[in-house]
Amino acid sequence: MGIEAVVFDIGNVLIAWQPERFYDRVIGAKRRKDMFAEIDLHGMNDEIDRGGDFHAVIAETAAAHPRWRDEVMMWHDRWIDLASPKIDRSVRLLRALRRNGVPVFSLTNFGIGTFEIARREYPFLEEFDESFVSARLGEIKPDPVIYQILEERSGLSGAQLLFTDDRPDNIAAAAARGWQVHRFERPSGWAAALVTAGLLTEEEAE
Repeated sequence: MGIEAVVFDIGNVLIAWQPERFYDRVIGAKRRKDMFAEIDLHGMNDEIDRGGDFHAVIAETAAAHPRWRDEVMMWHDRWIDLASPKIDRSVRLLRALRRNGVPVFSLTNFGIGTFEIARREYPFLEEFDESFVSARLGEIKPDPVIYQILEERSGLSGAQLLFTDDRPDNIAAAAARGWQVHRFERPSGWAAALVTAGLLTEEEAE
């Protein structure tokens, strides 16, 4: 059974998502390490990705840690600086697949508010045939249910789907359902995988 659709993660595949790098630049590496050791900021973000209110979740975390209040609120007030820049070659690969008539979906852990910010900043996020966003669905990767939702809505089985994600746990969950998978590390590797799958030529994948 051949590949019928390609599924993209967004963070660190199409858009860089490196909060530590942002804070290193803004407050310095040592203070950032201290803050991240004291506060589970990625856990806070997971709550948003599960559907928690973008502002309320961050404001509550900031209030609980007054020593870091201003820094925590940067996660809200300067969110787009955490989620940048776009990964240009990955965007080109998305568009090359579309030109070849290959259906493309996004499967992403994203909050409702943050996804709206990202859509305004990165118009290519509107180019998917369908976006499967965790906060909208009430399910989050790597929970198997979110993969099942995509299968049911697309009408495709695992073997018909080629999925890329930067996180090993998300890749493992997809592989367990029979999806074809590629662990994203850099755009060149993803381009080679799409060529090997017969979805793009080497020229189209540049």
